[in-house]
Amino acid sequence: MNSSMISASVSMGALQQKLDILADNIANSNTVGYKRKTAVFEDILTSLNPQEQDFEQPGRRTPLGITQGWGARMSSMQLDLSQGVLQQTGNMTDVAIEGNGLFEVRTGGTLDSSRAFTRHGSFQLVSTGGGDRTLYTNSGYPVVAEVGGVDSFIVVPEGYNLSIQPDGTLMGVGPQGSAPIDLGKLKMAQATNPELLQAISDNLYGVPENINIADVVKNVTQLPAETLGISVRQGFVENSNVNMTDEMADLMVVQRAYQLSARALSSSDQMMAMANNMRA
Repeated sequence: MNSSMISASVSMGALQQKLDILADNIANSNTVGYKRKTAVFEDILTSLNPQEQDFEQPGRRTPLGITQGWGARMSSMQLDLSQGVLQQTGNMTDVAIEGNGLFEVRTGGTLDSSRAFTRHGSFQLVSTGGGDRTLYTNSGYPVVAEVGGVDSFIVVPEGYNLSIQPDGTLMGVGPQGSAPIDLGKLKMAQATNPELLQAISDNLYGVPENINIADVVKNVTQLPAETLGISVRQGFVENSNVNMTDEMADLMVVQRAYQLSARALSSSDQMMAMANNMRA
């Protein structure tokens, strides 16, 4: 009875975490650039209880011993980076990625601050004084570009509009008859180990401090992007990749499993109470 109570209570804790993940996915089903989360479970402990040799009967196909589990726990939470549907907005500061790519931003607002990554390409140009405008995410983080091989923020001079090519090249387009100016190239990264990316805030992903960032993402600019199938689309945003049908089906399965574990815990508690009330 004690083992059944332990197994049921531990499994209920893991299922509650799964329910929280499903709730987060459902709540962000309409969030631009959101990537659904999935849970990975593993056994906490599995023990093999021996049996008497008399149990070795003719026709038995399994070895002697009773396998006893002690519940499961959520070992990790992973991101599903599959492509979401692109939606055309016509806004020149909206940018969507096709393929396994991530925009890079700086969480501290300076180039030497922490790096973070996002698929949320609903950007905006914010005036920084003197008529120039800098490209930020809708949460206020500056977007990073490469200018001459050096990291830089994207600054659009006064009187110019921002043009973004499929390969990420940034151009400032001025009045008719004026030559466009080179503003650099969007800095994008490819997630090589997405299971190590950690959701932080505002639809951003970061790398834990104890992990080498080069083991998690690599710069797309260092590789021929066309062979990776990565391109950007100006005037588009990427919708969430959450499939409500799948999420609701998973929700029903997890709820049933949670109810079963709760019933097992209740039954074990009742059986223990009966045993305690027995008199010799």
